[in-house]
Amino acid sequence: MKAFASILIPILLALAALHAADAPAIGIKNKSSFEFEIKNKSSFELEGNSRNPFWPIGWKPTGQVTSTSAEHDAGSEIPVSAFSLTSVTIGGGTRFAIINGRIMEEGQQFGLQLGTHTYQITLKSIQDGRVVLERRRSQEIVVPLRRK
Repeated sequence: MKAFASILIPILLALAALHAADAPAIGIKNKSSFEFEIKNKSSFELEGNSRNPFWPIGWKPTGQVTSTSAEHDAGSEIPVSAFSLTSVTIGGGTRFAIINGRIMEEGQQFGLQLGTHTYQITLKSIQDGRVVLERRRSQEIVVPLRRK
């Protein structure tokens, strides 16, 4: 009985498929008569000063790293007011400082964005009540601890 059913079911399915292929579908006379007509074509144009709507909410593009030209490096000194040193921790062989709200340790590099330029800064040393920052070995910035 099982052998008979295993032979009969595939034969019936094949016959049903052949019958469905020969019979025309309801309401369709010719398969080649399907043509789509575009009524309204959408377009998207972004204004020069507007935010791209496909960026994630709250995301902002980062600034470009400044050029390494000598005339740009010589004329642009980073002011001490660009940094906010709020805490210094010295002890246990490790030194940490909180600069502009970020926890840093000696030797760590970070980017500072001023206007459209991003400067690469290295935390050279952490001392009691101040830190020494270095920018491309051309400028040394001593930032004192801000006390309220």
